[in-house]
Amino acid sequence: MLDFTSDIVDDASSSRTTASAPADDRALLDAYSNAVIDVTDRVGPAVVRVETGPKVPDRRERSGLGSGIVISPDGLVLTNSHVVGTSKEIRLRDVEGHVGDAQVLGVDPDTDLALLRANGARHLPYAALGNSKTLRRGQLVIAIGNPLGFESTVTAGVVSALGRSIRSVSGRTIEDVIQTDAALNPGNSGGPLLSSNAEVIGINTAIINGAQGICFAVASNTAQFVLSEIIRHGYVRRAYIGVAGQTAPVPRRHAVLAGIENKMGALLAQIEPDGPAAKAGLLPGDVVIKLDGVDINGVDDLIRVLDRDRIGRRLAMDVLRLGRLRAIDIDPIERKPAR
Repeated sequence: MLDFTSDIVDDASSSRTTASAPADDRALLDAYSNAVIDVTDRVGPAVVRVETGPKVPDRRERSGLGSGIVISPDGLVLTNSHVVGTSKEIRLRDVEGHVGDAQVLGVDPDTDLALLRANGARHLPYAALGNSKTLRRGQLVIAIGNPLGFESTVTAGVVSALGRSIRSVSGRTIEDVIQTDAALNPGNSGGPLLSSNAEVIGINTAIINGAQGICFAVASNTAQFVLSEIIRHGYVRRAYIGVAGQTAPVPRRHAVLAGIENKMGALLAQIEPDGPAAKAGLLPGDVVIKLDGVDINGVDDLIRVLDRDRIGRRLAMDVLRLGRLRAIDIDPIERKPAR
């Protein structure tokens, strides 16, 4: 027997339902709007416009435009390395239109980050760096910057994905990148990606041309590491062995003969004379499959392992040479800072 009683609704009940729905929607929209407004009011004054190049237009030197975020009251500013480039003249413009010169304290092209100091600035509005490890997919995020020269533009979205990897301008892989659908355009580079707690959880760095809603930001924990290294040393310390290579497949017969599981490795194409690799006896054509106990399945793995903690330490390296496994000891040195 079919029961149709649930389909019968009296007029009074229907009118109550219709009347309450818009109120609930308004409450949700107001909560969302209030969150974005609150973050904008709190952090907006700390977002600056980064201008590079001569004050007077010069055909010989290109001018650039980007964004930055003040992270301390004495004028420390985080932005992108590609925004700063090689420019010798950098200016910061705040939301009130005040313009001041800035100097570069350090750049790290490998993470596309740069640290500036506003000259003569004190007691500036600033934002705090948050912990990007606490982010979750779907979390509300707000981006503030100067896209296409439109100052103090606010966009909002969500965290689309975590733990992405993208290629930096130096060719090195930037790890632990945040993907967001908050709208970004040229000029947003270097600006902050913010949580609803008004904390900087990323530095906006890249978009994909032709794609909609796919944008990337360097995680705040990476920025914190780069910041501390630049303040302490003037650059980010990393280990260096003096090789150039590429990711290459390991022939199955070589893997079986050597008793390894690697399907890919880091093929060494060039060895720098008198470098750590040359001194250790490495040769062009060697395929690195393990370093310091870590499996190497490509050049990115090799670069990732050569961090600051392995500077000056003797490391065990396993390589395939003409299909045979060889064990080599190597002593990485500190890589020269980027100029």
